[in-house]
Amino acid sequence: MGADRGYAYGAAAGLLGDLLLGDPRRGHPVAVFGRAAGAVERVLWHDHRGWGALHTAVCAGSAVALGAVAQRLVHTSPAASVVLTGAATWAVVGGTSLAREARSIGRALEAGDLDRARDRLPHLCGRDPQTLDADGVARAVVESVAENTSDAVVGALVWGAVGGMPGLLGFRAVNTLDAMVGHKSPRHRRFGWASARLDDLAGWPGARLTAVLAAASGPDPRGAVRAWRADAHRHPSPNAGPVEASFAGALGVRLGGTLSYGGRVEHRPVLNGDRGRAVRVTDIERAVRLSRRVGLLALGVTVAARLIAKGRDA
Repeated sequence: MGADRGYAYGAAAGLLGDLLLGDPRRGHPVAVFGRAAGAVERVLWHDHRGWGALHTAVCAGSAVALGAVAQRLVHTSPAASVVLTGAATWAVVGGTSLAREARSIGRALEAGDLDRARDRLPHLCGRDPQTLDADGVARAVVESVAENTSDAVVGALVWGAVGGMPGLLGFRAVNTLDAMVGHKSPRHRRFGWASARLDDLAGWPGARLTAVLAAASGPDPRGAVRAWRADAHRHPSPNAGPVEASFAGALGVRLGGTLSYGGRVEHRPVLNGDRGRAVRVTDIERAVRLSRRVGLLALGVTVAARLIAKGRDA
């Protein structure tokens, strides 16, 4: 069995492990990385882009190096390569936890328990939940499911196909750093600049693949493409824009609009506003199912692309 088939089997096993088991309850590798990155931040923090770039290089570079060393150690053992690739894939993808959190909020809304839904929302996204009604919570969930399909599943699979274990771990490290320091708080406006920009670059291919697959596998492919072309560029995020617009068009709903993060109100453009309807609670389950289809298709596309590319190089 060649190394590329070993990666294919390992990636498939890792995604299956996520589907069956979800994230580990304790000692999640991403949480361990987050604590380590936080410790590095405490040592390096200065209100300066250069120090933030050093923080990004140390943390993300360490994750890539760890993946490279691990891949090197097992490259002569196909079985060990499959096991380690599977473990790395399971550690970095988060589709099942995403679906569980979204469905938990959906069940609370269906039961009329808005307070519980608001309490659960911070587990999924950084919105201020107390200002949201039931439809607002549902819209936030659908938007988060769309964006995290790219960030927590497809992007990792793309970079895993490109770089193997270093790609898997490096992408997840960059995405985690962006969540930690990439937001525009007073403390991180300069320090987190490098992490935010690197996350934009790393997320670019996965976001476009997510948008394509959402259009291809969604209920309304033409609507997804139309919303993507018309509205994605209006979103402040270069990567969330295509993904959320494609999901909005595929599901026939409106996303975007006014929202609040950390007490800061943002007025984002409405996506699919000319053809979509307001998000309803039942759209949460539809979004989760679409996310699952996109993740499985992404596995097939990325593994096939890696096998074809390596076959041509042979």
